[in-house]
Amino acid sequence: MAWKDWVRTIEVEPSLYAADFLRLGEQIDHLLGAGSRVFHFDIGDGHFIEPVTMGPIVLQAISPLIHKFEGVLDCHLMVDDPEHHFEMVKKAGGDSVTFHVEACEEPWKAIKLARDLDLGVGVAFNPETTVGDAVGASIGADLVLCMSIHPGYSGQSFMPESLERISQLREQLHQNLFVQVDGGVGEANVADIRRAGASLAVAGTSIFGREDYPRAYRQLVKAFAEAV
Repeated sequence: MAWKDWVRTIEVEPSLYAADFLRLGEQIDHLLGAGSRVFHFDIGDGHFIEPVTMGPIVLQAISPLIHKFEGVLDCHLMVDDPEHHFEMVKKAGGDSVTFHVEACEEPWKAIKLARDLDLGVGVAFNPETTVGDAVGASIGADLVLCMSIHPGYSGQSFMPESLERISQLREQLHQNLFVQVDGGVGEANVADIRRAGASLAVAGTSIFGREDYPRAYRQLVKAFAEAV
């Protein structure tokens, strides 16, 4: 299985970084029941980004539940030396790794390593990085992740100028690569994000910040899918 098999035209990925960790298994179970199949798993090392986030131990605990229902874990590595983490992610049950172009001197080597481990692979870029740099680093990848916030903390507001960057990214990327957007995604902008060219939208607070989070997920999917 690969990204082309995982994506049902579009995907809204619940960002587990925003979940209630006291109820993580329960919340994942409910979202699987609501139709979610691709879950976004943030790994931060306290260096590339300020906070230390989730790691392989949490990933190992939740991956059997997600895989049982044919779901996948899309692991976003906000870390220095991202290649160092690939094998740990694979062993813990991750299905894909996305590394930051800002943290990797030779992206092609990281992409090859991910492939050798039978992982999907994406390239992420921060708001200060040019679209051209991200496109140049993406040869051989499955997706490019356009950050629409400064990475690190959940709950930040979407940066409006990201829509133009998403559009430029879609125009410059090979058609077989997916455009993913992460940061401040919600009902107010998910349709615009889709119209700009994204197929994958990562949503954290706009799902887990709602009392009825399965319904919030379904509403985002509907708005994302129906955008024209």
